[in-house]
Amino acid sequence: MSLYSEGELGSVAVRGCVQFSLCYDPAKKELQVHVLRCRELAEAKKQRSDPYIKTYLLPDKSNRSKRKTTVRKRSLDPIFNETLKYKLEKRDLQGRTLNLSVWHHDSLGRNLFLGEVEIALGTWDWANTSPEWFSLQPRMPISSDGLTSRGNLNLALKFIPAGSEGGGLPPTGELHIWVKDAQSLIPLQSGTVDAFVQCYVLPDDSKASRQKTRVVKRSLNPLFNHTMVYDGFQAKDLAEACAEFTLWHHEAFSKRQLGGIRLSLGTGSSYGLPVGWMDSTAEERGVWGRLLQQPGQWVEALLPLRTNLVPRA
Repeated sequence: MSLYSEGELGSVAVRGCVQFSLCYDPAKKELQVHVLRCRELAEAKKQRSDPYIKTYLLPDKSNRSKRKTTVRKRSLDPIFNETLKYKLEKRDLQGRTLNLSVWHHDSLGRNLFLGEVEIALGTWDWANTSPEWFSLQPRMPISSDGLTSRGNLNLALKFIPAGSEGGGLPPTGELHIWVKDAQSLIPLQSGTVDAFVQCYVLPDDSKASRQKTRVVKRSLNPLFNHTMVYDGFQAKDLAEACAEFTLWHHEAFSKRQLGGIRLSLGTGSSYGLPVGWMDSTAEERGVWGRLLQQPGQWVEALLPLRTNLVPRA
């Protein structure tokens, strides 16, 4: 899905460049995009264009994310000298992309696309606040599924073997899970997230295996501080198991998944049967391996909420 409708794009060949700077003001909690000028833009009409600049903070493609400069009439080398501003925490810039596009304004017809630039803000050097020139590029269709992660989940796990605490306690092995918080969530649409985390220890996907945190409303950095306990385990069972955590946006009559993690040895099988959910990444496998190697100790993890979880059959 593109940011623009086909009717809005037109067919002008892209050329030229744009000069702007990026600055994050911690006092105002504000991203500032200072647009200075463009140079050698394409001609939308007979040797002229009426350009303006539009920005989005992807993946939010709604009007809440859209900012515009004023239109500069009859110029292929327009000077804007305007600052477009976004209010957000600096940590929420992780996973965001600035899409800056140049357009010809046609008051009687359709606006024409003149080129765009995209900047991954998670890797931007914020010490660099000087204006820079960027070559305008042809349009890049944006997939709503283009993100590999929608934030991070901070948790800790501990395996307590049966009888390890003296007096025959615990009677069976216990898996303790502490869901601390999520960080830098990227909402599915504009605005914020009403988040909760759901957990299963697979292969048991029954209601008895499902545990959930409370819903934390209107936060991209929700604090859960929720503990869960699963019992009846031996260490050899954990080698065949997978702790699946999914983070959801809660709505009045439904829920939508932002992403998840799967902690396991990632063998692709459980108790000899091939299963799609044993698809842990190297980082996730490392956490589960440390859990098995360090019984009785908390294993801390901050992991990306990935969007590519293989659906369970």
